[in-house]
Amino acid sequence: MRDPEPTGMQRAGAAESAVLRTSVALDGDGTAIADARHMAAAFLTRAQSEYGVPLSQRGMDLTQLVVSELVTNARKYAPGPARMDLSIDGDAVEVAVWDSDPVLPVARAADAGRVGQHGLEIVMAVSQGFSAQREEVGKRITARISLVDEPHTAGTERRPGGQDRSSL
Repeated sequence: MRDPEPTGMQRAGAAESAVLRTSVALDGDGTAIADARHMAAAFLTRAQSEYGVPLSQRGMDLTQLVVSELVTNARKYAPGPARMDLSIDGDAVEVAVWDSDPVLPVARAADAGRVGQHGLEIVMAVSQGFSAQREEVGKRITARISLVDEPHTAGTERRPGGQDRSSL
């Protein structure tokens, strides 16, 4: 990762439905995971201060957790390059991580005795939406996280752990 600051923050769309975005290429060195978390925090802080995006401490913490888990998986299981895209739309942030491995992740069955390999379970539990899709090359994993303490989407029933029935 070259620059952990969200220098590429862009505002896209009409004023009422503006989306803030930033992207970063993740290199294979040992600092990519921490750099990605710092970049996400800087992006959210800047979106809050410059654009008035609502942001709770919970929203910040969960975003950094999801970034950490998704980037860890991309660096651990996929050879070659990876990329992280962040976008804010309304009171949620989408974290998308692309990597070069076409194999889609599968959440494992719950096992309290298992050490490690709980990252996907964690991401799915704290996200309002989750998707994994193959790309022309590799795959893209996307998680949607509420930036406010009381996420609510009209017409959806909340599941324990933060998932909407409509997004699974």
